[in-house]
Amino acid sequence: MYLKGSKLSLNKKRHRPNGWLILLLVVGIGVLLYFNLVVVPVMNPPFVPTPTPTRDPLSYIEEADQLALEGKYIQAVEVYQGAINADPTNIQNYLKIARLQIYTNQLTQAQVNAQNAILLDNTSSDAFALLAWAKGFQREYLAAEVDAKKAIELDMNSGLAHATYAYILALRVEANMHELDTMDRAIEESRTALALEPNLLEAHWARGYVLEITSNYEEAVRELEAAVALNPNIARVFMALGRNMINTGQLDQAVYQFTKAYSLNPTDPTPNLFISRIYGMLGEWEKGIQYGTAALRDGPSDPTLYANLGTLYFRKGQYNQAVEYLELAVRGGSNEDGVAVEGIPLSYEVSVIETYSRYGLALARINRCSEAITVANALLANVADNENAVYNANEMIKTCEENLLNPPTATPAPTPTNVTGPTPTAQP
Repeated sequence: MYLKGSKLSLNKKRHRPNGWLILLLVVGIGVLLYFNLVVVPVMNPPFVPTPTPTRDPLSYIEEADQLALEGKYIQAVEVYQGAINADPTNIQNYLKIARLQIYTNQLTQAQVNAQNAILLDNTSSDAFALLAWAKGFQREYLAAEVDAKKAIELDMNSGLAHATYAYILALRVEANMHELDTMDRAIEESRTALALEPNLLEAHWARGYVLEITSNYEEAVRELEAAVALNPNIARVFMALGRNMINTGQLDQAVYQFTKAYSLNPTDPTPNLFISRIYGMLGEWEKGIQYGTAALRDGPSDPTLYANLGTLYFRKGQYNQAVEYLELAVRGGSNEDGVAVEGIPLSYEVSVIETYSRYGLALARINRCSEAITVANALLANVADNENAVYNANEMIKTCEENLLNPPTATPAPTPTNVTGPTPTAQP
């Protein structure tokens, strides 16, 4: 039955199925299944860092060993650090990096790595020896001696341990921190190190230093040449060789050794300082000033470098320039670039008395006599037992008295006699 006028019907109208829609749904379901079963399992969870491949620790060691063999110590240290980061339980990496850091004067870091090695194995003689050497070069002599003795206790046959102990004992003698038998012990330990390991660099190095301290310079040269033959990449050894060549009169060869040292460590002002002193000894003032200036560029806060340059100008007779540098050495202050310089305290050390004497004499010779008299009084009051200091103080007073009678009109010529004593001896 139908209702007239009604749009409703009790009979349903049939529609033909849409084939394209069904196909699209099937494909969509397939894509979702593939994504869920294949893609999702290999995806990283959100907000979690993507893992990166790690380098084999052995590859770091191989690379660092090769760099060390080539004498590229700075680069080798960096790669050994990578090996330590990859495997912090390998004690050999700490020993290798500490040794290279001693060679390259990275002493604080060397001490830390030697201590880390001891934390891993407190029976390692090499670790205690390297720790002692790092401390010794930082002037921690007594603590270094304790560690050196421990190294020998752990291995009586270690050439490194005996060499380290010999070097530290010699350092104590050089620093006037020794007992009556300290030098004898240093000599004996250096001989023991060589007897145990005649091809060990450190054994020849330590023996050379002991011979230097005992003024056996020719023998020291031979030992240090042997050390260089074993390893030609350590600036400190070339510096030691150069010092001893100065004392044997081989000045040209000494300059060569210091130049080599500077090429290995071009941030250290010491090689250029020693070259400057050699040219000063030869009276070649311009070359001496050139190298003294180069040293000062590398160490602008070091008062001894100002003292050296001031000495060269003083010996050349250029007293105004001498005062400029000697004043910073004695009184301290800031240089023209604003770098702070701490003055050298007056003491009985020969080189200090010479620096104060030259400063006071230079002041007197340019008629800055109130300052010169102040320096003279300081010498007479504080180092009166030193004959040179007293003589030079009286010369300052005498020069100033002469200036009152005959005021200087120009910079006076250099005094032919050296009233301020000899050029300071090169110190290790």
